[in-house]
Amino acid sequence: MKKALCPIAAFLTGIVISVMVVANTRLGELTTNEVSMIINQTIGVILTTLILLAGRKVETVNPPRRPSRWYMYFGGLFGVFIMIANFYSVLKVGAALAMAAAVFGQSLMGLLLDIFGLFGMKRRRVDRVKGISIAVSFLGIVIMSLSKDGTLSLPYIAMGMGAGVLTMLQMTYNSSFAAAKGAIFSARQNALSGVLATALYAFILMPQATLEGFRKLPGISLVTICLGGVLAIVVVTSSNLVIPRIPAIYSSLLMSAGQVLSSLILDDFAWSLLIGAIVILIGMALNFISDWKASPQAA
Repeated sequence: MKKALCPIAAFLTGIVISVMVVANTRLGELTTNEVSMIINQTIGVILTTLILLAGRKVETVNPPRRPSRWYMYFGGLFGVFIMIANFYSVLKVGAALAMAAAVFGQSLMGLLLDIFGLFGMKRRRVDRVKGISIAVSFLGIVIMSLSKDGTLSLPYIAMGMGAGVLTMLQMTYNSSFAAAKGAIFSARQNALSGVLATALYAFILMPQATLEGFRKLPGISLVTICLGGVLAIVVVTSSNLVIPRIPAIYSSLLMSAGQVLSSLILDDFAWSLLIGAIVILIGMALNFISDWKASPQAA
């Protein structure tokens, strides 16, 4: 991919993420959330396996693999909780507010990673601008929540933020595994551990509902069944192509902007959603300015 196209690809990846979450939620509504997760992760395992087989002689797809600790093979457990949180937050407060809450959660977790140097990350000094950016983004969440049912939506907004926090943790956790094993192998292992964990708890704790959900599949279109899983691979592939080619602060901002803006289209329009989204983007821009000033390029 040409470097000049990477910013566009990053923004489009954010849009794909929003569509993917809505598609997963829709399939979960028609079956059960657990059935939706099992199907999406199974599709992820199949597609990444095919990519690995097709590119078995391509070093970019199958780089030399180094040993990794046993617990690094279970990053998919993060994905299980992320999909559960996304399902209920989108279902209860709508795509726009759920995606905005998730983006805020990612930013908040990124701030904590910088402050405390968690998971081996380098500890960084956090300036006043970054703190203000988080406050502005939170104000945007408050404004967007005005379109919903007051305090009844608060638990689901918090759930959306939790999905964002877990997404950032998963990205940080997976980065070392991908560095040792390769990005596609890492993505497949995440999907594999996720589908095994989901299937275990679904068939042990709610076997009847899970079986009933699978029985409904013949009456659902193939596009609805497969869309979320296929888009998940698109996101992984696009991220792997884009992130190494442009600074992370650019890709993060562009992906988040794509998520927030596209979710407005996917949701029922309300002025509070639009105004809140703009405020969130302002907060993200402030965060971008803070990161850019701290980056080597600005030195």
